[in-house]
Amino acid sequence: MHLAYPAVLSALLFCTGLYGVLARRNAILVLMSVELMLNAVNLNLVAFDVWLSKTARDTLHSGQALTLFTIAIAAAEIGIGLAIVLAVYRNRGTSDIDKLRDTAEGPEPDGSGTDGSAPPAAEKAEATA
Repeated sequence: MHLAYPAVLSALLFCTGLYGVLARRNAILVLMSVELMLNAVNLNLVAFDVWLSKTARDTLHSGQALTLFTIAIAAAEIGIGLAIVLAVYRNRGTSDIDKLRDTAEGPEPDGSGTDGSAPPAAEKAEATA
């Protein structure tokens, strides 16, 4: 088998994953796209390892070893990523990335609101006075 076939397939998978990361708004779909990109890298590592072992008579198989490390890192990344997405969804009620850009929970520390309005405590004091 030629090296071009897995290399082209790997490039297509990587481009599909890159499009998913750049175009999607849902955090879970972005994580799935990152996994697709990592799988494209794994395919490339194994294909080049097989190709190099045929030409150099190398029995070390370092590409396959790197693939195992990449799979382990991908499993940890998806576990932690899903935990973060679930925690954010429980707190905010959405996993839409565009709506999650503002990470501030409340008013700024100086007491003024982000829109220039008075903080709720000042409004409550004015209402009771």
